[in-house]
Amino acid sequence: MSINKTLDERLNEILPTITSSNFLQKKGLGNEIPFHIFDYPPEDELRVREHLHFLIDRLEKQYPHIKVIHVELFRVMIQYLEDLNLLEKAFEMEAQKGSEALWKALSASVKPERFVKTILARQFDFSQCHLILMNGVGNVWPWIRAHSLLNNLQQLTGDVPMVLFYPGGYDGQSLRLFGRLGGDNYYRAFRLVK
Repeated sequence: MSINKTLDERLNEILPTITSSNFLQKKGLGNEIPFHIFDYPPEDELRVREHLHFLIDRLEKQYPHIKVIHVELFRVMIQYLEDLNLLEKAFEMEAQKGSEALWKALSASVKPERFVKTILARQFDFSQCHLILMNGVGNVWPWIRAHSLLNNLQQLTGDVPMVLFYPGGYDGQSLRLFGRLGGDNYYRAFRLVK
């Protein structure tokens, strides 16, 4: 994260960046995947989430020609568990056996490749949009890790520009969730705003 800019300054740069023709037409990326990460201090999660909803509202009103898909990973996960009639069972298991038992039980069915192919593909038609905004990666950790999610999303999103809002740090080479957990290498995304 930039030492020179405040979070508010960085947040204010998002809208002009993602609505620019260079961004939407993927200019300057060469043949790279149009994945972008907006990293931020995890303690600012609520501010960023509020700003994301502001962005979506502004895009709908001022840029109706830009079709946006907003993926809230936690809501997708909840919907997935509801569809399988597992949500109430998950609550019961966590209450009776603890979080670790729940993590182990869900880990078998919530793998990143399965999450992307069967869950996101079922709920979203990425071929019908110009921009994907995704958040909630901290809420679905440890089942879904950002680098695995991004690796698996490539096949599904094609060349649609995507922004992952990431509660932690990204230096262009590794992701550090919550700014504390060991960095997972991911070299194929660009920092949205420095």
